[in-house]
Amino acid sequence: MSIILTQTDTTVGFLSQDSQKLYEIKSRVNSKPFIKVYSNFKAFLKSGRRVPNSKKAFIRRATKTTFIVKNSAFRVTSFKLDSQLLKEQVWHYSTSANESGKKFSREFCENKATIIIENQNGFNENSSSNLYKINNIKMHKLRWVSLFKPY
Repeated sequence: MSIILTQTDTTVGFLSQDSQKLYEIKSRVNSKPFIKVYSNFKAFLKSGRRVPNSKKAFIRRATKTTFIVKNSAFRVTSFKLDSQLLKEQVWHYSTSANESGKKFSREFCENKATIIIENQNGFNENSSSNLYKINNIKMHKLRWVSLFKPY
């Protein structure tokens, strides 16, 4: 399986369908799962995942947002890059492109990735996604990232 280094909608990330390779690259404990990123909401539903009907519209319209349902984290996003490779896969495990607990290092990432997809803007470490835990009754905001930067 490939390890893809690319700019995601939030930050520079590693994408793969092999979570074990991502654990090895990040030197991360196996008890901490990765986010599963789906290419669109239809692909998410086809994968057999279920969410409360009352939350479906919110999830479908959300941008830069991660959801936790039954202790499983996922995001629905469409990749902005014109990469056929990313369009062909309906889901990937996703993680920030760095060693656990360290800052982004281009040299480290390029050594670990098997495929590098970069656009003309290069790689940018941006803020992480919003994070919500949802169930049938309520939706709890765990992390909120402001889109506005203070002066």
